[in-house]
Amino acid sequence: MHSKKELYQYQNNDLTKIFTAFDELSENCNLLYQLPTGGGKTVIFSEITRRFIEKTNTKVVVLTHRIELSKQTSKMLHEFGVSNKIIGSDVKEVNETDEYKCYVAMVETLNNRIIDKKFTLSNIGLVIVDEAHYNAFRKLFKYFDNSRILGVTATPLSSNIKLPLKDFFQKLIIGESIKSLIEKGFLAKANIYNYNLSLGSLKLGINGDYTVKSSDEFYSNQSMLQKLLSAYNEVARGTKTLIFNNGIYASFMVFEYFKKEGLPIRHLDNKNTATERKEILEWFSSTPDAILTSVSILTTGFDEPSVKTIILNRATRSLTLYFQMIGRGSRILKNKSDFNVIDLGNNLARFGSWDIPLDWQEIFHFPDFFLENIKIDEDIEREFEYVMPEELKTKFSKSENLEFNVKEEYKKVFAQGLKSKVVLEKSIDQHAQICIENADDIFDARILAKLLKEEIDFRIKQYSYCIMNNTTNYREWLVEDYNKKLKSRISKIFAERI
Repeated sequence: MHSKKELYQYQNNDLTKIFTAFDELSENCNLLYQLPTGGGKTVIFSEITRRFIEKTNTKVVVLTHRIELSKQTSKMLHEFGVSNKIIGSDVKEVNETDEYKCYVAMVETLNNRIIDKKFTLSNIGLVIVDEAHYNAFRKLFKYFDNSRILGVTATPLSSNIKLPLKDFFQKLIIGESIKSLIEKGFLAKANIYNYNLSLGSLKLGINGDYTVKSSDEFYSNQSMLQKLLSAYNEVARGTKTLIFNNGIYASFMVFEYFKKEGLPIRHLDNKNTATERKEILEWFSSTPDAILTSVSILTTGFDEPSVKTIILNRATRSLTLYFQMIGRGSRILKNKSDFNVIDLGNNLARFGSWDIPLDWQEIFHFPDFFLENIKIDEDIEREFEYVMPEELKTKFSKSENLEFNVKEEYKKVFAQGLKSKVVLEKSIDQHAQICIENADDIFDARILAKLLKEEIDFRIKQYSYCIMNNTTNYREWLVEDYNKKLKSRISKIFAERI
């Protein structure tokens, strides 16, 4: 049994580390191996399978959690010269008379066959767990007490806080970093475009991530759909684009909104039939400027290297999901060395840049510490700095100064013993001033005032943090009051001129 594929140097280095650990550690020591999405995990564990069978003459079982992954894994194993059998729903029994040395199984199917006593293999030397951060695999491990177990993942952080990976895997082996894979030309570089958003209306569910219901409400409202379309037009128009959403309703609203604009878009979720899914993905693959809006279905086991733009039209507190979503755009092609990421969920502020090396050993050994220190939305929003878009600046080109720092003004006002509302009065004066300087008449000035909506929202938010009254109702009232006063101030100045 010989491998038909050549491995890269970093992949060979990792293979050496893994086999050295197998030799040095006791028989019942479970290993976990980390390598970024796009680094070739399937390639590496296919070669491990080939060598392990050759070296020990025992059998290998590879566990996956989706049928697509089972098929991809089986195909890769064949390319390495490893004949294997998929244990799918159509395989009713597996026993010793089979001539196979390797089996690829979905967790649920294998569990059912074992319970029904339809899986009676012995001499299993190694169990490989793909996407090992999921916990469905654990129920099977009691059947493989005498086998070595190798977990493989891009993010060694359990999907269940109560079941940390360190309780099951005794050693973590870390592969090449994203940064290094980019520098060596194995992964594309991400150009990240970050849009500051107020996520106060999003609710956290019992699993520790944002609920679908609150995400659907937030991301399907008119202003968010408009923001998404503007970001797409600004950064990604004409590129093959993958949009990730948290809820089906939001994804469908995105589909409808983009379709009305005449853009080539399709929607995909787990309710689509296998035939529909195949047809949609074939369309996506063959259409150069295709846009695909989806829900949770394309984060693993989906490989379309021609994707040029990833849009995170959702917020997540899952580090794994963050890496998986961005990783869908990181494959390289002859004419593709970089890709775009549009972040509409403050994810970059929450986790840091996708290519910044993380201390995986620390995250693996102290997951609670890592999870407790993920930034909360209020802290992220406190650090926001509003930057007026260049397009908007041109409408205020006659003004010398467009800056107004709420925090600094608040400090001055506080030091002088004045009422905090003076800060907002000064801000309104400055906004009225720039509207009048750039308008021919009162009507033009009022139109310009409406264009300042985002900056006004930002200033009110900064002010509410300063006075430590950050309730949504109070902020909304302040915004309403601010706009009324701004309109009135503009009218007053024009009246005085006349």
